[in-house]
Amino acid sequence: MNNQLDLLISYLLEERKETMILSKNDEENFKLFRTLINIRKPIHMEDSFLKIQDTFLKNELQKKGITKLEDLEPIAKNIYLWQGDITTLEIDAIVNSSDETLLGCFYPCHDCVNNAIHTYAGIQLRLKCKNIMDKQGHLESVGGAKVTNSYNLASEYIIHTVGPNIEDKLYDDDIEELKICYKSCLNISKNYEIKNIAFPCISTGDSRFPNTIASEIAIKEVLSFQKKNDINVVFNVFNNEDYKIYSDLLQSI
Repeated sequence: MNNQLDLLISYLLEERKETMILSKNDEENFKLFRTLINIRKPIHMEDSFLKIQDTFLKNELQKKGITKLEDLEPIAKNIYLWQGDITTLEIDAIVNSSDETLLGCFYPCHDCVNNAIHTYAGIQLRLKCKNIMDKQGHLESVGGAKVTNSYNLASEYIIHTVGPNIEDKLYDDDIEELKICYKSCLNISKNYEIKNIAFPCISTGDSRFPNTIASEIAIKEVLSFQKKNDINVVFNVFNNEDYKIYSDLLQSI
């Protein structure tokens, strides 16, 4: 059994004034840990917890294996296509496909990129995003973006952007909003002197933006930005379908 994991769960259960008999299976206990931090409100936690959590998450990152930009082969000039875990990518910045709260996914163990990034970054990220939102005084607009440190991830920064959510059918406004997402992230990268950035498939999946159109928008906006700016871009995909879409589109540029 993992003693660090047991301690972290104990902290979180005590905070909730709950008790539970832990499993002897580390995988089951990690699911419990992830559930507890996924549903946790963005509030302060004592430093003793954070110290254990940071060590534990960094060890988990090493076990998953870190991928560096130089490990990847470009598919076009300054453009990479990679199917992998974005939390393990050692790069200047990764982009998180967030919602308007920027607080991450509260659905326990959900397989979205938002959940994964907040889980493996650590609970500090949700609190940092809350502080940003409190200072701003309103929810983030669709197409908007904010930058934070990455805490326990392999990247240096996380750029959080809010993509459009497709309710029934795709409208021109949805297309414009997704374009703005990429523009916002790329402009932030310029302000922070970020030379390498990784994009997930913003607004596809649960947000139901059509994959092919989303990919076409992403590539077009990146190529336009690269005409005046020196930046390496990784298109990070989760499944085989998106890999094929991006591969076909990128090979034709």
